[in-house]
Amino acid sequence: MPPPPPPPPLQGAMATGTSIHAVPCSAGRPKRRSQSRGTSTLSVRASTDASTVTLLDYGAGNVRSVRNAIRHLGFGIRDVRSPEDILAADRLVFPGVGAFGSAMDVLTRTGMADALREYIRRDRPFLGICLGLQLLFDSSEENGPVSGLGVIPGVVRRFDSSKGLIVPHIGWNALDITKDTQLLQGADGHHVYFVHSYHALPSEANKDWISSVCNYGESFISSISMGNIQAVQFHPEKSGATGLSILKNFLSPNSSGSKVPPCRKASNLAKRVIACLDVRSNDSGDLVVTKGDQYDVRDHSSSKEVRNLGKPVDLASQYYIDGADEVSFLNITGFRDFPLGDLPMLEVLRCASEKVFVPLTVGGGIRDFTDANGRYYSSLEVASEYFRSGADKISIGSDAVFAAEAYLETGVKTGKSSLEQISRVYGNQAVVVSIDPRRVYVKNPEEVAFKTVKVSNKGPLGEEYAWYQCTVSGGRDSRPIGAYELAKAVEELGAGEILLNCIDCDGQGCGFDIDLVKMVSDAVTIPVIASSGAGSVEHFSEVFEKTNASAALAAGIFHRKEVPILAVKEHLVDAGVEVRV
Repeated sequence: MPPPPPPPPLQGAMATGTSIHAVPCSAGRPKRRSQSRGTSTLSVRASTDASTVTLLDYGAGNVRSVRNAIRHLGFGIRDVRSPEDILAADRLVFPGVGAFGSAMDVLTRTGMADALREYIRRDRPFLGICLGLQLLFDSSEENGPVSGLGVIPGVVRRFDSSKGLIVPHIGWNALDITKDTQLLQGADGHHVYFVHSYHALPSEANKDWISSVCNYGESFISSISMGNIQAVQFHPEKSGATGLSILKNFLSPNSSGSKVPPCRKASNLAKRVIACLDVRSNDSGDLVVTKGDQYDVRDHSSSKEVRNLGKPVDLASQYYIDGADEVSFLNITGFRDFPLGDLPMLEVLRCASEKVFVPLTVGGGIRDFTDANGRYYSSLEVASEYFRSGADKISIGSDAVFAAEAYLETGVKTGKSSLEQISRVYGNQAVVVSIDPRRVYVKNPEEVAFKTVKVSNKGPLGEEYAWYQCTVSGGRDSRPIGAYELAKAVEELGAGEILLNCIDCDGQGCGFDIDLVKMVSDAVTIPVIASSGAGSVEHFSEVFEKTNASAALAAGIFHRKEVPILAVKEHLVDAGVEVRV
């Protein structure tokens, strides 16, 4: 039995009882580089190791990706264990994920908040990522108002979904660079990866800080720069070659940065093309990528063996090179009684995150459970281990169905479901709910209590309508809930994205179920990923043109090299669909 997941790194700092007396919040706001260099009574001196960067990891989300990107660029990492480590840093990277209030609580209780203000006041090299940018502002409305570090004037607000905007803002969007900075050299015209629900707005008070903005319903701050203080709302460690170049610009400001391939000029949020890898043990006990035919992964020949389409890490790495915008691992290997004992899958994540610098999602068996020795593990502990192993997002299937059923029956959010626990700690942008429905034809919508649609192709008895019945346990068991009802419920419970499969279309190569995708993507205000049925490049343009899907996912056609990812992207460009190329 593995030990319980370790506590977040900064909890170790709390035990030291260290107290730092730094400049107050209002004094930590440097207006110009020369003004930020003041005298201080603190005697801690910065290190001078040019090949090492200090990383502030306060224990939330996937920081392994940042670590891997830094190491990939040839730099070592020194972890922050105490406030003094911040003040001694030569270069400090602060990757933040999760909730604003929770992060500030940890930083304040550990003395890190004051140390950060002092470090920034001294105008030392600093790079904040995502929440690491938001925390620099005065406050956030997230579960608040909650006070931030107070370095930059302004309030962090939620995107407004009441006007039809899909929230969270997930995907590859374009930067509008407003200030000539070393950090963003080479990024002009390229897409970078965002995943967030809250944003900072430009204002007269913070205009001197802004180095780029991005448009998503309105113009928001995508990066700031003042002297040596840099921060970005996007994730450079998940932005492919462009992101690695940005990181290199910070780590080696005198270098030419990493080479970024030429591309079509980015203009707005791109539709995503996602490669999915169904991973399970074959009959020899080896982890392989397989592909089902309506969820049956065994060969229909006399051997009846599990289809083996390649090794997970090798395929994931190749799809990253080929231009996949995300890679999704679905663990169907059967570690249902003890998911934390699934060491091979955890190792797949660790190895893949060293080579794949786009988002990684993992799903399968993430729920509360008790092992054979009676030790209880919460779904939060399980998810935390996957995050630490390299996952950026967690996909929940069957457990989310049961939680939604309970919620619809009682109208009460218990806060105890895996969906609610994980989204509360890591943010809803880190939680994907996978829905696995099958089509049920009816002659009259009044026959059922669930949302029906008028189908494009009539049923076997001439039925013009259908509802989509959800399933669990890999499609084996049907449940008394429709895909529409499930999607609405899980959005309320904290899901940040929906992966919408269709058992009827799986492995058929006849295209996505447009009726299903349109029904669900019109019903929710969170991103929907269309899955199941892709067989040609035209199927991708069709789903984007006829529905509000934010992304489209495929597996078998990529594994069997029937349709290359690049061919999909080129077709979408020709069809006038914005994609990252």
